[in-house]
Amino acid sequence: MIITRTPFRVSFAGGGSDLASFYKRHEGCVLSTTINKYMYVVIHPTFNRSETVVKYSKTETVNDIRQIQHPIARQLLLDHKLDGVEIVSTADIPAGTGLSTSSAYTVGLIHALYAFRGKFCAQERIAKEACELEIEKLGEPIGKQDQYGTAVGGLKFIRFLPDDTVEVESLIIDPAVRKQLDDNLLLFYTGMTHSAGTILREQNTNISGAEDKFRNLVKMTELAYEMRDALTNGNLDAFGYILNENWLLKRQLASQISNDTIERYYHIAMESGALGGKLLGAGGGGFLLFYCPKEKQSRLRCALSDLVELAFSMENSGTKVIYVGEKDWD
Repeated sequence: MIITRTPFRVSFAGGGSDLASFYKRHEGCVLSTTINKYMYVVIHPTFNRSETVVKYSKTETVNDIRQIQHPIARQLLLDHKLDGVEIVSTADIPAGTGLSTSSAYTVGLIHALYAFRGKFCAQERIAKEACELEIEKLGEPIGKQDQYGTAVGGLKFIRFLPDDTVEVESLIIDPAVRKQLDDNLLLFYTGMTHSAGTILREQNTNISGAEDKFRNLVKMTELAYEMRDALTNGNLDAFGYILNENWLLKRQLASQISNDTIERYYHIAMESGALGGKLLGAGGGGFLLFYCPKEKQSRLRCALSDLVELAFSMENSGTKVIYVGEKDWD
């Protein structure tokens, strides 16, 4: 048996610039961090070796892996030429909430399959293979930030280059600044989930056809660099203000990124002490992230008392194997 644990990610600035429709014309970049909420993937031999079992929100049992309905699991088992196994996944948060559940599953399963076969695979290679699977083989209209954001741990600056390569730079900041940043970040669940594919398809079209949307994303990449510099210089108020400016630009990229409910909660938070915030993921629902100084957090929590707060902290590890059982089959 192999168990992998893959952290979810929180993206602060530059989201959307990881789409090929943008970075082929202008370098993209994202500032993000992994957090202590995880996707767990378990793989072990089935008792009846003629069967392959995949368990997620439902259970599939097949005699031919080509019959598996879950597209990620089916494609990866075909790629690895592996059957007669049971794959089980569970997560700390629900899908469709903007914390990269789908890519974390892909990353965690790739890692588990390599480990199950007794092979080592570096985190950045896992991220690259996850991008190839989701974008090229499965044709998802997504970018590359989630795969690298979950596979590689810690607070990092990720660059998406026109030649399709990706560079990941760990961000080194003063430990006291990091702790204060951690203390001042708050997550609230809106109660709404979203279809990332629908929103990203529109965003891709808009970036390719509307110059104002393209310029918005160029400005968002500039803000990502400014945010990186603010953190390395220990200027957390600037971090909060940039977070807000990034959101004001992002919500204009596609029609379904925001809605009246999200705008109402965002306005309440800003009136209650937050310096900035954003909706995580593609948009339309999921988690709202806010940067709020500690002395104003009680007021903000009271103002958003009808939302569920998710306690979290930043962490440094990426995808990892957390359990290896004895190999008892050939």
